[in-house]
Amino acid sequence: MNYFSILKTIRKKLFSRIAPKSLMARSLLIIVIPLVLIQVVTAFVFYERHWEAVGRKLANGLTGDISAVVNLIQAFPGEENHDWIFAVAEAHMHLKISVHKGTLSDTPAEPSKDLAIKALTRAMNDNIHYPFLLKGSFQDRKILIELQLPDMVMEIIVPKKRLFSTTTYVFVIWTIGASLLLFIVAMLFMRNQVRPVIRLARAANLFGKGQKVANFKPEGATEVRKAAKAFMVMRDRIKAQINERTKLLAGVSHDLRTPLTRMKLALAMMGNAEEVEGLKEDVSDMEHMVEGYLSFARGDGQEKTQDIKIDELLEDIIDRFKREGAEIDFNIEEKLEVPLRPNSFGRCISNIVSNALRYGNNVAVKLEQRNNAIELIVEDDGPGIPLEKRKEVFDAFVRLEDSRNPMTGGVGLGLTIARDIISGHGGKIFLEDSPLGGLKVRLVLPL
Repeated sequence: MNYFSILKTIRKKLFSRIAPKSLMARSLLIIVIPLVLIQVVTAFVFYERHWEAVGRKLANGLTGDISAVVNLIQAFPGEENHDWIFAVAEAHMHLKISVHKGTLSDTPAEPSKDLAIKALTRAMNDNIHYPFLLKGSFQDRKILIELQLPDMVMEIIVPKKRLFSTTTYVFVIWTIGASLLLFIVAMLFMRNQVRPVIRLARAANLFGKGQKVANFKPEGATEVRKAAKAFMVMRDRIKAQINERTKLLAGVSHDLRTPLTRMKLALAMMGNAEEVEGLKEDVSDMEHMVEGYLSFARGDGQEKTQDIKIDELLEDIIDRFKREGAEIDFNIEEKLEVPLRPNSFGRCISNIVSNALRYGNNVAVKLEQRNNAIELIVEDDGPGIPLEKRKEVFDAFVRLEDSRNPMTGGVGLGLTIARDIISGHGGKIFLEDSPLGGLKVRLVLPL
């Protein structure tokens, strides 16, 4: 594997972990990322250009006022003149000025990262030809300027508004407001676009479970409508195929059972000779195999889904086996009502329990709820199924028992039928090791 392949693999794994899973979240992310980038670039350009231009003009205006006050003081010396000059500066320039004898501190001011302070420092260097110190920051309400004049120190308190433009707040508010408005509009639009996809997925899920898909019609974008129409065509085609297969199997069932029934009647009239007993066993085996083949081919047929109390259904199945002499440990943790096709689901459970009774002496059946699913567990103390064979046993007509006698090894369709029925209900079947020493069959059905 070369360097680029490694980077590509790392990128895919990192993206799969970080990226949201839903279509709506990913679509919003596609909109939000460019929006955030635009805002960052806009803010950068604004603070670089706006503050450079506007801040420079405000700072130049402030230093111009300070220079005018300095010129007035030098032109009109004396405390009486200073008082009216400072009063005019405070009333019209918003500068609070005072003077005192002395000199500036020799300690240089720390360099500031504040854009306004930087602009003011440059303007003071360009327009004021006296030593000065700046104290405070743009975040403070005011900035103190100490200016060293020939015979005195002038202290100037500058309010924040002299160096700040309200357009900054306006810009930020408009930027955030426009972004939120765009995000809300995008979210509403994407939700309307994603909703048809969710409905299509729900309809496909219901149809796969054999439940009725009511009031479903194509809607949404053109591509989604095409997918919905294709789904409806597929649904109608599958229904037609199931109906044709059901009719065909009904005829095959009648055609096969009729000669078998005649053979059984003929053998019954022939007495109990040794040869006749062998033929009776053969006919019984054929009848058993035909029933298994028909059950497999018939599938769920046209059975409707009903809300069934699964605990009562299981009790009926277990009681039937117990009446035949089987010993089964049955445990129910919760009583649940689940949408099921009762006949097909009962056939599935019967196949699994009969397999457990065929190969084990002790059988345990347990029903419990786990999060948003129910688990039905059937365990036995038989020989179990090797790990490498557990996938193979779900194939049709596969038997681990070498003989073809259906009375000892079945016809190889029990687990196949069980898997198809559980899949038709939207569930899964797992084969695991049992604490009893044999096989543990775990059925998981979503609620």
